[in-house]
Amino acid sequence: MRKMGRQEKKRNVGDSAKNQPGGSRAVTFKAKKFTEEKTTNTRQTSFIRKLVDPETTKYFTEITNVIEGTEIDLEQRSAICSNALEEARGKELELATDYIISHTMQTLLEGCSCDQLCSFLQSSAKKFSHIAMDRSGSHVAESALKSLAMHLQDDDTYSLVGETLTALCQEIVVNVGDIMCNSYGSHVLRRLLCFCKGVSVDTPEFHSTKPSVVLAERLNLRSSKLEGNDLQQHQSFPDLLTFLISEMLNPLRVDIATIQLNPFSSLVLQTALKLLAGNEPELLRIIPILLGCSADKDLEGNLIEAGKKILHLVEENAYSHLMEVILAESPDGLYNQIFTKVFKTSLFKMSSHPYANFVVQALVSHARSREHVKVIWEELGTKFKILFEMGKSGVVAALLAASQRLQIHEHEFCQALSDAVHNADEPSASIISRILFLDNYFSSNVKANWNWPNGVKMQVLGSLILQSIFKFPSEYIKVYIVAIVSLEVNHVLEVSKDPTGNRVIEAFLNSNASSKQKRKLIIKLQGHFGELSVHPSGSFIIDKCFTASNISLRETIVSELLLVQTALSKTKQGPYLLKKLDVERFARRPEQWRSSQSSKVSTYEDFQAAFGIKETQSSRSSNFLADTSHKSQPETLKGMRNEINTFFSSGSPFLAHQGSTKNKRSFNKRVTESNGFPKDGIADDSFIRKTKKIKIRNG
Repeated sequence: MRKMGRQEKKRNVGDSAKNQPGGSRAVTFKAKKFTEEKTTNTRQTSFIRKLVDPETTKYFTEITNVIEGTEIDLEQRSAICSNALEEARGKELELATDYIISHTMQTLLEGCSCDQLCSFLQSSAKKFSHIAMDRSGSHVAESALKSLAMHLQDDDTYSLVGETLTALCQEIVVNVGDIMCNSYGSHVLRRLLCFCKGVSVDTPEFHSTKPSVVLAERLNLRSSKLEGNDLQQHQSFPDLLTFLISEMLNPLRVDIATIQLNPFSSLVLQTALKLLAGNEPELLRIIPILLGCSADKDLEGNLIEAGKKILHLVEENAYSHLMEVILAESPDGLYNQIFTKVFKTSLFKMSSHPYANFVVQALVSHARSREHVKVIWEELGTKFKILFEMGKSGVVAALLAASQRLQIHEHEFCQALSDAVHNADEPSASIISRILFLDNYFSSNVKANWNWPNGVKMQVLGSLILQSIFKFPSEYIKVYIVAIVSLEVNHVLEVSKDPTGNRVIEAFLNSNASSKQKRKLIIKLQGHFGELSVHPSGSFIIDKCFTASNISLRETIVSELLLVQTALSKTKQGPYLLKKLDVERFARRPEQWRSSQSSKVSTYEDFQAAFGIKETQSSRSSNFLADTSHKSQPETLKGMRNEINTFFSSGSPFLAHQGSTKNKRSFNKRVTESNGFPKDGIADDSFIRKTKKIKIRNG
């Protein structure tokens, strides 16, 4: 999300600690005040880092040659590491911060025993802060923590590791403010916090992710919270985690105004909040501190008093990032107070700001009640067009997602979106094109003459907005259904091939629009099914088209795929398509293929007629990131209904194609094996018999 429109201002805040071999280094950082500029001096004493003596340099050079130059067994490696780390005793700082030898130290710490590793860390504990804030030393510190986590897989090491961590934490808190605001030290501190939680800082929850994943979180498509022990990798140290976070926010140790605005401390604090997800007492204790509240006043009075300052703070890049996480992790009561006492009545002004608009997106995405969305609608519901013109389409996308999630003002939101991009006297198809090319359209000087642009990339946010729209009940999105069906043939083909646009076609085919409307769109691709099937993005459309088609259209699709069968079998999705559409059986026994397909379609239609599957309910229960878990033996009629519905209309949601080929194939395999897709004619017949039994039993 940040890479999609959020421009980072170049700042020098907190990055003054650079590696200066052989010289002194004092860490200072600045925090912008609203009344004056104040420079905060560091509490860390300057130190002189000694150069490594020639004899020691020679020794570790020889160690490097031995480790990297020959194959050695584990026993020899352990012995070499043990001897080398013993030689490093008392020289840990010099060796860890030496640009060349630091690489050797990383290798030694990764290959030594738990006892040797803990001995090294305890010996260097008093200097660990200096090591962590050094360009080379920070890598050594992180390698040591990674290695320590590996040793925690053995239960016998827990006590020793805990003792070592305690020694490190007690020394770190002495200079915790300096470490937090240091470009290198902040990374080490984040890893240490995650270590205490028992998770890895390398997981997407704790580092910059792909824009598509961040967008998924923003639009409620993916949870950003740590739920239970899902990410737990090793034993945790909850008391140390609480201790570290408390000291990080201790006004006696740090300047709260400084860490609010420093980009590196902001990352550390974001990590800390995510690690405390679900721990309501701790969150209620530390979030008010981050909001600048005073300890001697009640929270409501604090927020009212600090409101104006917070509204200024969210216009700063680092704090806006932090506020997004605060809103995501705040308990419901605290979120409500922040919403009503600080941000209410200021949403449009914030939405207009380059940084604060992301806070609005977070505020909307994490709205806890329909009342919150109602207030947001009153402030922003009539300003969609203005937001688009300002390039703040993310705010609109978040609003649509919140409206859908909490089921309030759905029709109004859908209508406001169409009014923002389309006039009543214009062709309805323009709604789709203008949303797919949002920036291109709204940056045009002469919008009346704007046409479908050639060679312009379709916008991800525009695609996501349309995907969200097609999740609404069909009675609210009639204008969008007419619009997409009205697209010209060449435009439908272009959208189907585009890796961003094709998800809009998929969303429409998965929607609860009528089968007749879906087939109108599918017919426009006739003659291009073979071409699409071998296209990296278009292949997914074929799957959805086949599911939404009647027998005649299905036969057309398979006939076209048969012409490119050889080329299709060599593509990533080809084998899956050929198997699902049963192309081989169609080539050998077309009558049997027609009979099988006819049985599937009629059984599904009979089931819908008998049990009245409500499309609206089905649409609401679906999610962009569909749950791949599926009960093979449903225990209730509802379970069977869902299984049969999934059998014919299962769709891969947004982000389903992301990732490696291996993941795609494993996903397809799970769908084929667990959702009931037949492997042969026998499976088809048994499925049909099973369904008819249920119908008779309940008829």
